[in-house]
Amino acid sequence: MTRRIEVLGFADCQLLDVTGPLQVFASANDLSRAQGLPLPYTPVVVAAQPRLVTSSGLVLEAQTLSFATEPLDTLVIAGGWGVYDACDDTSLTDWITARAAIARRTASVCSGAFLLASTGLLDGRRAVTHWWRCKEFAARFPRVRLDPDPIFIQDGQFWTSAGVTAGIDLALALVEADLGRDLALAVARQLVVFLKRPGGQSQFSAALTLQDQGGRFDGLHGWMMENLHRPLTLPDLAAAAGMSERNFSRRYRQETGQTPARAVETLRIETARRLLEQDLPIARVAGRCGFGSEETLRRAFLRKLGVTPQAYRDRFAA
Repeated sequence: MTRRIEVLGFADCQLLDVTGPLQVFASANDLSRAQGLPLPYTPVVVAAQPRLVTSSGLVLEAQTLSFATEPLDTLVIAGGWGVYDACDDTSLTDWITARAAIARRTASVCSGAFLLASTGLLDGRRAVTHWWRCKEFAARFPRVRLDPDPIFIQDGQFWTSAGVTAGIDLALALVEADLGRDLALAVARQLVVFLKRPGGQSQFSAALTLQDQGGRFDGLHGWMMENLHRPLTLPDLAAAAGMSERNFSRRYRQETGQTPARAVETLRIETARRLLEQDLPIARVAGRCGFGSEETLRRAFLRKLGVTPQAYRDRFAA
């Protein structure tokens, strides 16, 4: 059965939030057609008005909002600067609530999480949005369990994604859930997406996340990346930064928002993930990243990612 996908737009929405997921579903149709298979999706753009002016100035033609009882597989809610006015439109939030009750799953892209959260449907659930708006989102929707780091999150029938292009990652994950990994990878290749990123991947590289505004520790972070195989104790880091241990520990946390020990672990885990995706032996990965043993690596992965290194490699290795 063809799955109806409705991508909800509004005035001043982000163009890629709409067209990114839309193209993923359209490409899944193209590849299925080429194999002589039935088209799996009927993707449409819907809005309260038939003519949408996006934040980039490009005009989209949309279908009118469907009736609440019309069959629906997936609802995808775009984001963009117009999301604030959309949140105040009670007729729109009521429509989302009604459509989500019919849909098999409901998703948001980027700041579209604001609009979805305005309905109360995300209360008590894990969610993510664009990193730049996480602080604002947390203050506005304290009942939502915001996790600012992942590319996308699934909690039950609700999916949320990080900024802009993460909507493509989310849509690829939806295609994989529907049609299997092979087709999702084929879509990614057709779209020339460099890598089909797992949802747990951070919005930022760990090194970028650790950058402080003044750049005081930029050189240290480069040194840390080159020396992950070493113990990297607090005295090691303080010496590399040319500071006393006490002053370094205090200043580092002030500048980066993390303790030195947590920063080291974050860099090690990210590097280990990259090496596991290259299908390196787990023992070798543990040694190169400074975990010392496979068991220490395993505990770190379970604590931070909720999966074992073996399971991660099986899932994401090329």
